[in-house]
Amino acid sequence: MATFDDVARLAAGLPEVSEGERYRGWRAWAVRRNVFAWERPFSKADVRRFGDAPVPDGPILAVSTEDLQEKEAVLAAHPSTCLTIPHLDGYPAVLVRLDAVEDGELRELVVDAWFAKAPPALAAGHRDLLG
Repeated sequence: MATFDDVARLAAGLPEVSEGERYRGWRAWAVRRNVFAWERPFSKADVRRFGDAPVPDGPILAVSTEDLQEKEAVLAAHPSTCLTIPHLDGYPAVLVRLDAVEDGELRELVVDAWFAKAPPALAAGHRDLLG
C-alpha cells in the first residue's frame, strides 16, 4: 500500500517541487506554486453522492492531468486505481486510491501530474523523467 510519504518522496525527486498545505491542512505538492498533487479525502457530500455504491477505502490522492481528454485516458488506463467524483466534473484531475496503486503506477501518475502543471520551459528541460 502506498502512503502520502511515498508521494512526498516521489514529488521531492522532481525539479522545483515544494510541499505545503491545502484546504484543511491536507498535504499538497506544487511546482513553482502550481499544485499538481494533493490529499483529497471524501467529504460527507462526496460520500452521499456515491449512493448505494461502495465508497473506496483508504487514503485518496488527487493528481492533475493535462486536460479533460487526458483525464479520460488516465481513468481508462487505470480503472482499478483511479476514479473521479462529481466534484471534479469539468476539472482536469483524477483521484488515486493509494491502497490499490503499485509503485510504478504511482510514479507515473505523479510525474505526469508534475508535467501537467510545470511551466513549459521547465518541463522541456526534464523530458528524461518520462523514461
